Amino acid sequence: MSDLRINQERLWASLMEMAKIGATKKGGCNRLAGTDLDKQARDLFVSWCEEAGCDVYIDKIGNIFARRAGDDNHAPAVATGSHLDTQPTGGKFDGVFGVLAGVEVLRTLHENNIQTPTAMEFSVWTNEEGSRFQPAMQGSGVYAGRFDLATELNKTDANGIRLGDELKRIGYLGEEEIGSRPIGAFFEAHIEQGPILEDEHKAIGVVRLGQGIRWYNVEVNGRESHSGTTPMHLRQDAMVPASLIIAELEQIALRHENGLGTTGFMQVYPNSRNTIPGKVSFSAELRNPSSDTLLTMHQELISFCETLARDRNLDIKVDPFWYFAPVEFSASDDVKAATQLLGYSHMDIYSGAGHDACYMADLVPTGMIFIPCENGISHNEIEYSSPEQCAAGANVLLHSMLQASERIVKR
Repeated sequence: MSDLRINQERLWASLMEMAKIGATKKGGCNRLAGTDLDKQARDLFVSWCEEAGCDVYIDKIGNIFARRAGDDNHAPAVATGSHLDTQPTGGKFDGVFGVLAGVEVLRTLHENNIQTPTAMEFSVWTNEEGSRFQPAMQGSGVYAGRFDLATELNKTDANGIRLGDELKRIGYLGEEEIGSRPIGAFFEAHIEQGPILEDEHKAIGVVRLGQGIRWYNVEVNGRESHSGTTPMHLRQDAMVPASLIIAELEQIALRHENGLGTTGFMQVYPNSRNTIPGKVSFSAELRNPSSDTLLTMHQELISFCETLARDRNLDIKVDPFWYFAPVEFSASDDVKAATQLLGYSHMDIYSGAGHDACYMADLVPTGMIFIPCENGISHNEIEYSSPEQCAAGANVLLHSMLQASERIVKR
């Protein structure tokens, strides 16, 4: 079956049809989890899978699993999937490409009457983006046991509406038990969401690692006072040490290979032009694909803040409230073998963003396939990958799944 390929035109048509659901004026998509638009997208996915002979199951957090039987239906299935929800100003491809690449794999197997060694499963994960309900990767996180089902169903949006109520309202609060799918390997195809593949002129990224992430809430407490009457040596200005911490985040990232450091949120009190700030609260984020390196970066940040607080006689609180450990994708060899079989240019790469595959890697051998996206832009209405790039990723997904299915029955 080495000459088997997906239908590029059909995949592209499916992507464009799905993009009509929640289409924005600037060419993107706004399709938040639990909305009527989410229901429309889910319904379309289900209809396509049922047309290709799948049985469809929905679990108690709303994850969808479409199953195509194989020769040995007692063996663990090979699965793929991603998400259909988007950012409020999202693109046509983030998550959706992975779901519809799976649909195209399904259709290719179906129309060629290919009986795979194991069953194949095609999934849609609930609320990967975390835009309407938090956290991100909610459905896969519950499935993998990272989050508690009842807690997540009780999460509310900005208007106080429960996720569980919205899933029930749109018909996707299922009865399938969490984590009950008999899966032996999982693959997720995705746009890179970064510029590396395009810059290196590579068709496929073989994702070896998922970036580790540490999130912090930082609060610097000084004393507000008049900016025109308080001498510099008598000030307890909260803004200056906050600025030094933000600058140090950049230096920490630059000191360590593959390091990243970001502040994206800040609140200043009292936020008045001629008042010295008395309190500054802001976000801090560190990322690295190495758990040891990320721990070193964390220790450097904590040490810097402790020293700064002592030197400036200020209270600096650092709350390290979330840690996402680096992920190793142990089924990446299947991805690389499929890429080589098909003759695509490729490179090993790590994922800078979180994906549903990161949680699935807790449970089963998992692989990720990246394709380039124009200028590395994602979470944006102008996000774009070409028909040829999408087809290449779907072809690699097809052959990765076939190889994994053969390997599972030979164990």
